[in-house]
Amino acid sequence: MDYRISVLMGLYNCADTLPEALDSLLAQTYQNFKVIMCDDGSLDNTYQVALKYVDQYENFILIENKENKGLNLTLNRCLELADTEFIARMDGDDISIPDRFEKELAVLDSKPEISIVSTAMNYFDENGIYKTSIFKEYPENLDFIKGTPFCHAPCMVRKVAYDAVKGYTVEKKILRVEDIHLWFKMYAKGFKGYNINEPLYSMRDDRNAYSRRKFKYRLNEAYVQSTGFKMLGLPIYFQIYALRPILVGLLPYQLYKYLRRLKG
Repeated sequence: MDYRISVLMGLYNCADTLPEALDSLLAQTYQNFKVIMCDDGSLDNTYQVALKYVDQYENFILIENKENKGLNLTLNRCLELADTEFIARMDGDDISIPDRFEKELAVLDSKPEISIVSTAMNYFDENGIYKTSIFKEYPENLDFIKGTPFCHAPCMVRKVAYDAVKGYTVEKKILRVEDIHLWFKMYAKGFKGYNINEPLYSMRDDRNAYSRRKFKYRLNEAYVQSTGFKMLGLPIYFQIYALRPILVGLLPYQLYKYLRRLKG
């Protein structure tokens, strides 16, 4: 069968949530896709859970890293098996709303100038949805100074854009911020994106996770923003915005929570 979409999934210790994630793909109103999963050295039985779907569905593929390698390398391994027009993302502990693929594909089919499409996203935990992300409909270069212009997990991207930037960059300084680095590379090559401001994806996330983010990943984010601004040819004075992740990491926790409440 000639599929139009390859769904890339890097899996790590998500055995308990993976069935719900994969079932949300099986429930999509658009079904012409294949799922390429790579288990990144999980310590639980994630691989065995994924294997059950491979045994049952011919459009599911599973490979593995014998040890944990990180998301960027893992997704690149999935990309090597992707031979479709479009590349979609999905994480092993999240949920795609049934018409996600249908609506993303409609944008890409109707807007040839668009190569990246993502959506608004609900964040949820055991108590339900606690936040919904909304992004600018047509992000431009200057919008990168505010942070990532797209949610990574709900995205669908033309494969030609991935090919043009040779996939995800594999460097320790890119870990946990491989998504915004990818968007920088694509925008620097002239590719443009679009956000559907309807939550078509639900991310399972601890509502206090960002405040506990390791400081080394804040340094990674600052590095990626600094180099990314240069890629886009932004004036040098915009480099001050690259310090934001570091400054946030230095804030006392209670002050951080207060500022987050003010932001809404």
